Amino acid sequence: MTIKVFGHKSPDTDSTGSPIIWAWYLNDVLGTPAKAVLLGEPNTEAAFVLKHWDLPKPEIISDVTADDQVVVVDTNNPAELPASINEAKLLAIIDHHMLVGGLKTKTPIDITIRPLACTATIMHDLIGDDLAKAPRGIKGAMLSCILSDTLEFRSPTTTAHDKAVAEKLAADLGINLGDLATAMFEAKSDISAFSDAELLRMDSKEYNVDGKELRVSVLETTAPKLVLDRKASLMASMEGVAKEDSADQVLLFVVDILREEATLLVPNDLVKQLAEASFGVTVSGDTVVLPGVMSRKKQIIPALKL
Repeated sequence: MTIKVFGHKSPDTDSTGSPIIWAWYLNDVLGTPAKAVLLGEPNTEAAFVLKHWDLPKPEIISDVTADDQVVVVDTNNPAELPASINEAKLLAIIDHHMLVGGLKTKTPIDITIRPLACTATIMHDLIGDDLAKAPRGIKGAMLSCILSDTLEFRSPTTTAHDKAVAEKLAADLGINLGDLATAMFEAKSDISAFSDAELLRMDSKEYNVDGKELRVSVLETTAPKLVLDRKASLMASMEGVAKEDSADQVLLFVVDILREEATLLVPNDLVKQLAEASFGVTVSGDTVVLPGVMSRKKQIIPALKL
């Protein structure tokens, strides 16, 4: 039986790279048959990382079965996982997010959740000295995941350990951290091929806040104008996306990586009320700038209230 390793829906770089890293470790170090899979198309940055490090795109799956053995990485939230996840044999979770609850297992499992900025950093520590055996692409994927999740160390989720691991990997690979990060962020900022609905779902997680089901979407970019120029159509698409996804509201935060701030689109009174209650701001138009807000995990989700 080949173990399936996957992250969350709407795969970003960490949820694309970390399954590849862990499947390599299971296969080549532990001798346990495993393969990385995805729960959707990787975003533009993740697609760039696969091409840059010459890594094949994993198979995309829509669900799992009771016969599947699985390892879940970069999430522990059932809302971000296949509908039948509780039917499968869940072997392990490796994650760096808050514990949500709701997953059920058939047997005791191995769970590693650590307060680091990136799942790949945790994997670096778990793999240990065996990482020396890893091919260049695996180390490159690990470095790229860390740069992505830390926004090149700008995110408040960044720890000294994340940065030290990234610098160590860059030295080992003989590459410039800044050059790689710039290329990754340029790829992430190219939204020209995506519809409004695709953008609203591209980097999105589901949360219940004070009884409201929210799809909290983040677009991290070095070119926020490309997103904000489309704000009217994006806001017009929110109601349809929310209805299709059984949510009450879509929130879209456009994170300006270079200016280190987020702009929240405010399409209606519900979002206006939420923004003012959550972030202590006064909203007078259809957007509000949130200085210093970079992280959904650390600064957005914990603050949300009505």
